[in-house]
Amino acid sequence: MKIVQILPELESGGVERGTLEISKALVEAGHESIVISNGGRLVPQLEAEGGRHIQMPVHKKSLFSLLQIKHLRRLLLEEGIDIIHARSRVPAWISYLAWKGLRKESHTRFMTTFHGFHSVSPYSEIMTKGERVIAVSESVKNHIRENYANTDMNKVAVVHRGVSDSDYTFDYEPPANSRVQELRVSAGNAFIITLPGRITGWKGGEDFIEVIFALKEKGIPVQGWFAGGAHEKKQDFLYALKDQVNALELNNEIRFLGHRSDLKDIMAVSDVVLTLSTKPEAFGRVSLEALRLGIPVAGYSHGGVQEQLSALFPEGEIELGNKGALVSLLEQWYKECPIVPNIDNPFSLEKMQEGCLKIYSDLFNETTHAKLSQE
Repeated sequence: MKIVQILPELESGGVERGTLEISKALVEAGHESIVISNGGRLVPQLEAEGGRHIQMPVHKKSLFSLLQIKHLRRLLLEEGIDIIHARSRVPAWISYLAWKGLRKESHTRFMTTFHGFHSVSPYSEIMTKGERVIAVSESVKNHIRENYANTDMNKVAVVHRGVSDSDYTFDYEPPANSRVQELRVSAGNAFIITLPGRITGWKGGEDFIEVIFALKEKGIPVQGWFAGGAHEKKQDFLYALKDQVNALELNNEIRFLGHRSDLKDIMAVSDVVLTLSTKPEAFGRVSLEALRLGIPVAGYSHGGVQEQLSALFPEGEIELGNKGALVSLLEQWYKECPIVPNIDNPFSLEKMQEGCLKIYSDLFNETTHAKLSQE
């Protein structure tokens, strides 16, 4: 098979990582993988793992992006693409309109992945237009069912995001001389609580600071680590969080670690990882990564995180916004750290790759059978 995945950019994030993971699985299975995006720092990894990258400005929410339709249509024909897989709304509109305008003799198929709880609108509805639609969690599938009544739910398949069982193991220890170990040593005997993820309004940063303050007030030697950077457009919010820290006199208890390429190591030396998104996560990969490292996770129980905690660590479920319950739970965990059960992972990377490649194969085989019937 010759598969194109199309997304805005290849910088960082769950969509981008999933794209690379599927590209690698395609190449290892003997297929051809092409990714179309505006580029980014993950392009070298994509190419090192056998994928091809074609740079195209498909990232801007602008009518000018529609100028790429003709270019993409020509590429689909010239390359003889079997399936184009759109992973974001602007690229989905471009690829859908390019696909609809293909000559009748083209065999290209079109599919999408619904990665998030997009605003409900005709603009977002494009993500339901694939001949197959992947939802990254049961929560996202329910979102589609409840908000897009015209969608044939028989074509929607849940393929959970996943993490590698070989990369994330209970016995993992960061290298002894790593920056993370130095960071952990500098924290002394503090109870390390980490909030991973980019710094933005709905990730729960204000709640995190209030929780650390409440634990300090209880006499617990705590450190809270923000493990993630802020986009240039979110700098004002970052400054507001730092002002909140100053106002509560938490400069010794809270550290802003910025963007990290060693987030796995950060979580591995933490005592607890939190997920406090005030909007539901479509999946929420970092909470799963922490659990597969054997690190207790507490989080607001909604969206994809609820699915993970319910299956793997239900004692970490907290009602949305209930900071009092979260503080009480963390106080209890400080006194006696809970053990994360090392059970079979229903959300493995391997299951995700197999699920996605099966959908590609099914679409491809449908096309092959149709062509044989015509002959």
